[in-house]
Amino acid sequence: MTSNEKSKDNGYQSVQLNSYQNESVEAPRYSCALSGVYGTTLAIRGGVPILHSGAGCGIGQLFGTLYAGGQAAGGNEGGTSTPCSCLVEEHVIFGGEEKLRNLIQSTIEIFNADLFVVVSGCVPSLIGDDVDSIVGEFKDKAPVIHVNAPGFKGNSFEGYELFWDAIVDQFLIPQEKQSKLVNIFGVVPYNHVFWKGELLNIKTILQKIGIEANIIFTEKNGLKNIEKIPSAEYNIVLSPWQAHDLVEKLEEKFQTPYIKFPSVPVGAKQTSEFLRKVGEKLNISSDKVESVIEEEEDRNYRFMEYPADAVILVRPHSYFAVVADSGTAIGITKFLTNELGYLPDIIQITDNPPEEHRETIAKEIIENIDTVVQPDLIFEADTYNIRENLKDRPFLFLLSSSLEAPTAMEDFGALHVSAPFPVYNKSILVHNYAGYDGGLQLFEDVISTFVGPL
Repeated sequence: MTSNEKSKDNGYQSVQLNSYQNESVEAPRYSCALSGVYGTTLAIRGGVPILHSGAGCGIGQLFGTLYAGGQAAGGNEGGTSTPCSCLVEEHVIFGGEEKLRNLIQSTIEIFNADLFVVVSGCVPSLIGDDVDSIVGEFKDKAPVIHVNAPGFKGNSFEGYELFWDAIVDQFLIPQEKQSKLVNIFGVVPYNHVFWKGELLNIKTILQKIGIEANIIFTEKNGLKNIEKIPSAEYNIVLSPWQAHDLVEKLEEKFQTPYIKFPSVPVGAKQTSEFLRKVGEKLNISSDKVESVIEEEEDRNYRFMEYPADAVILVRPHSYFAVVADSGTAIGITKFLTNELGYLPDIIQITDNPPEEHRETIAKEIIENIDTVVQPDLIFEADTYNIRENLKDRPFLFLLSSSLEAPTAMEDFGALHVSAPFPVYNKSILVHNYAGYDGGLQLFEDVISTFVGPL
């Protein structure tokens, strides 16, 4: 089926819900399940991953996860410093349990850490190492959990889910509820390249209406923030599918209700809607919420007036294309369409979301953009196919990974913004597109691709 045909699975024109047909994928925009657990562990200050895998599974993440996530290093616990059992042919035959036992012991002795996460890769999962039993020997010596995450179990977004499953099952215990405390889930470290700044922005904006956000990642007391997850009044998910099973599990185990949003809010309209919904659920005074919204929107829209001449004179109502994971694609597409008046030409979803979520993702984009133009929406992970889908189209801006950056103008006649994973061509610290200020930063990035002397 071409991008211009009607899918049999939905009522929208030009929407492909059931792509990802290839047995192999060229240059996918994600890694394996082990990678997702690895990156999530490193995002927790005081967390140390212990890889029970081949050596390549560890060093591969230096380039495939850390550098790809905005040129990030893994700190003292990541990259070439990652503890790894480095399994070889001998262990496939005789098992690697004793080597893992020695590795955990030495890691606990050497690293001054708060949480140790043993991550099983493909080899121990195939040969049947009893990793749970080995890890159990160290429960009284240090906070340690086991996550079974062979690469064939899913991609790195699903590895994020496996990490939290293990935390809930092996670590969390009931806590007294704390009023106005919320946990933030659905932002996947490294795979969402702006994760550090996004979480900080979300925490800051919620603080303005009197809500404490437990963002867990990047915070000084990572383990303490994990321990207080059950004490939250609400869990908030910022994704169309990631962490949905997690918050349902937390509700069942700790009676914590949840609020779901399809993406990190980008710009004024999405952020104001986010604040109103959260404020209503947590019984925050509507006067307080509206006061914050009025102040933020007034500043936001005044700032957006400054580059207005550049937009109106040089690139008004331009077509754009997005190639990104589902959450990133939703937030960016809605902002560019509803706030800047740009026209969505083609949206390609790259994170291989579960089948049952794809129609919801399509509806979130198609039904929530204020435009007469309905974009082609394709679920695709293969880089060759992604590039083929971009050919001979009218878009002038391409928001995608850095894989397209060097040849975007040559191949597609488009100005390029590196927004989703992988991003190798710039270092990302706190730069992000979340909230009111994040929308302004996205506006800056788009406009900066073409401004200059007349």
